[in-house]
Amino acid sequence: MRELIASEAAIAVHRLLNGAPVDYPRDSSVPALFAASARRRPAAPAVVQGDRTLTYHQLERLANGLAMDLVARGVQPGFTVGVCLARSPELIVALLAILKCGGSYLPFDAGWPDERLRILFTDADCRWVLTDRAPALRSRLKQQRVVPVSEADLPESEVGPAIEVAADAIAYVNFTSGSTGRPKGVTIRHRSIGRLVFKASYARLDESSRLLQLAPVTFDAATFEIWGALLHGGVCVLHPAGLVRLSQLGWVLRTHRVTELFLTTGLFNAVIDEVPDALASLRTILTGGENPSIRHMVEAVRILGPGRLVHVYGPTESTTFATYCPVDELAPDATAIPIGRPIQNTRLYVIDGDALCAPGHPGEICLAGDGLAPGYLGMPELTDERFVERVIDGAAERLYRTGDYGLPLPDGNIVFQGREDDQVKVRGFRIELGEIAHHLEHHHAVRQSFVTVDPRPEGDAILAFVVADAPCTSDSLRDHLRARLPEYMLPERIQLCAALPLTETGKVDRNALIASTAKPS
Repeated sequence: MRELIASEAAIAVHRLLNGAPVDYPRDSSVPALFAASARRRPAAPAVVQGDRTLTYHQLERLANGLAMDLVARGVQPGFTVGVCLARSPELIVALLAILKCGGSYLPFDAGWPDERLRILFTDADCRWVLTDRAPALRSRLKQQRVVPVSEADLPESEVGPAIEVAADAIAYVNFTSGSTGRPKGVTIRHRSIGRLVFKASYARLDESSRLLQLAPVTFDAATFEIWGALLHGGVCVLHPAGLVRLSQLGWVLRTHRVTELFLTTGLFNAVIDEVPDALASLRTILTGGENPSIRHMVEAVRILGPGRLVHVYGPTESTTFATYCPVDELAPDATAIPIGRPIQNTRLYVIDGDALCAPGHPGEICLAGDGLAPGYLGMPELTDERFVERVIDGAAERLYRTGDYGLPLPDGNIVFQGREDDQVKVRGFRIELGEIAHHLEHHHAVRQSFVTVDPRPEGDAILAFVVADAPCTSDSLRDHLRARLPEYMLPERIQLCAALPLTETGKVDRNALIASTAKPS
């Protein structure tokens, strides 16, 4: 195990950055922690959507009943169960039931292409699927046992399976984009969920918390939204299923007295532009997922005042959030907003080669602590590349190399400096641009392609530029991608070019390509 070279200044700033660990129930599983909430507050509301409410006791009974049914169907500890349910109380019942069986849930979207689903289910060895779209999925999923889940048919039971789930067992699998064209399955432990939501430094999470569940369950922000409420005895308020409308969002926040809210950067910008008053009643607004817009942050602080806005950062491999930065005041001429410091029971190191970085010296952001995933499903080489062990300040650390670059400031905050590769976040989803390019270049007519992101105040946009050596259209290329990629990865625009312009150094001239999108193609 290599020991990092470290100057006194580098050691000092990282000791300042990484506070002492805090006590939390690290040896308890999610079902055990939820059961404690249910015993403490059986009649309190647990899940609310519109005029529907499930108390903690009702949610516990329903999850027990479904868990017993799954065990009877053959689900055993360590098995993976797919979940494809609309945002609903039944979704929460399904997730909790799978965990009570000792299984792992694998969220997916019915709109994803069949080939992508085949890869996901093969890598995760997923044999069961819980869904509210059973007839449609049965015709597509020939290798899985499709189990229908509906409000009318959920069984109930006072007792659940007699299974003790370990804190280091896998709770769920999130698949993120991969540059080779193959998505990567990130496995997350029960302990990592506990680390995220207990003794939170970035928000107040307790019995008084009412969190809005807004993110797709395929997006790891849902981990915070669901379990941040339910493991404390708070309320998980489900936004109505379907697309988010800003006017409706404000109504939901006010009607259900939501206290904590996470918004992806693009959605946060849109809310600040169009309905900023919707956030007026909130205790904490968390935002992240893309580089923040300074203009929108300045306006938000002006409207909301100090003590309420928090900028968060974190890859899926470190369980949703890794750092936080309260945004209490901003100068209009500010050029950057730090990603801040690590959240509780998380450590961050900025490393350049074999050296720990001192203040003012940029390097790769590496994360450690109980939030780290075990690795990637079926990808041992990639796991060994991204998860490494080093000796830092006399202690052995298991690190996740994020591929993001940061700059430590003398006060212990970290400023984001960009990525080493072409992985980006758009609308909160982490995307490898290389995966899009991979599929474009496997189209028979495509000779060259270049995929990039155009930063915009309303949210970054994916753009693709293609040089073809056979007749094709933007629409045909989009159809080709749609058969292979989820909707959130489809470029906003695919532009056919005679050639890809180059800079003086021989690289593709990204700026020239983006500028060309303003002209008729």
